[in-house]
Amino acid sequence: MDSYKTTVGIEVHAELKTKSKIFSSSANNYGKMANTCTNVIDLGYPGVLPTLNEEVIKLALRAALVLNCKINKTMHFDRKNYFYPDNPKNYQITQNRTPIGIDGYVEIDTNNGKKKIRIHDIHIEEDTCKSVHSSNKSLLDFNRAGVPLVEIVTEADMSSAEEAMAYLEKLRELLLYADVSDCKIEEGSMRCDCNVSVSKTEKYGTKIEVKNIGSISNVGVAINYEHDRQIALLEKGETLKEETRRFDDVSGKTFAMRNKETAGDYRYFPDPNVMPVVIDDEWYEKIRSII
Repeated sequence: MDSYKTTVGIEVHAELKTKSKIFSSSANNYGKMANTCTNVIDLGYPGVLPTLNEEVIKLALRAALVLNCKINKTMHFDRKNYFYPDNPKNYQITQNRTPIGIDGYVEIDTNNGKKKIRIHDIHIEEDTCKSVHSSNKSLLDFNRAGVPLVEIVTEADMSSAEEAMAYLEKLRELLLYADVSDCKIEEGSMRCDCNVSVSKTEKYGTKIEVKNIGSISNVGVAINYEHDRQIALLEKGETLKEETRRFDDVSGKTFAMRNKETAGDYRYFPDPNVMPVVIDDEWYEKIRSII
C-alpha cells in the first residue's frame, strides 16, 4: 500500500469584503435574519438585470496579484447552467473563459524545503443562497445569494494532507494580508473542496471530489480518509469512478453525493446582461502599487 502516490488539488471559495452584493444593491452582511438582505435580483425574478459592483473587480484583482497571477485585463462573465434549489435563476454568473487571474502560485514550507503550489486560475462569481436541511424539510436563506466571491483553483500539485493544510494556511494568510476577505471558515466565507486521487504510476488516478469541509484541519482528515478508502477499494480489484462526495465532520468519513459533473454539463456561454470589463493600465498600476 505504501507504493501508492496521492495527488491533491484544491478549490477554495473566498467571499469578498464588499458592502453590497456583486450584481445588486443588497447588503453583503453575514448573520442577519434570514432573507432580510435580499431583493428581486438576488431572488432571480424574471426580467431583472444585474449591475456589476466595481469594488468586486478591485478586490479580486488584489487577490490575483498577491497570488502571483497573470492578469486578464479584458474579461467577460459567463453563465454556468445547472438546476438546484439554491440557484433560483437556474444559472450562476461566473468567469469561465476569461478568469481575472491565471498561472499564479503560492509557496509553502514542507519537510523537503519550499514548494510552489501552482494556481490554475482565480475567477469571480456570485455565491448561491444557503440551504439549511432538517430531518423532513429544507429551507433557503437568500442573504448569501449574490454575495461576491473568488474561486481559487490549484493544479494537482499537493501529495499529502500536510501539504494541503500548509497551502490553505498560506492562502488564508495572503488573502487576509490583501484585505480582500475575512476568511472565516466557521461562517462559510472561506470554503474548500478537495480533489483526491491515488495511483501506483505517474499517471493520475481517478479524481474524487470532496465537499462540505468546514475547517483546515478537517481537510487533512478528509484527504487521509480518501487516501485509505480509495486504496482499499483498488486492492479489492474494484474500479473507482469520478464522483462528488461530502465530508462528515462527526465521523471523519466521506459519503457519496452524486456523479461528478463535467464542464460540458454546465453549458457555459457569455452572459449577455453583463458588459465586458476592461482594466486600464492606470487602475491596474494603482492597485498593484499598494500590494
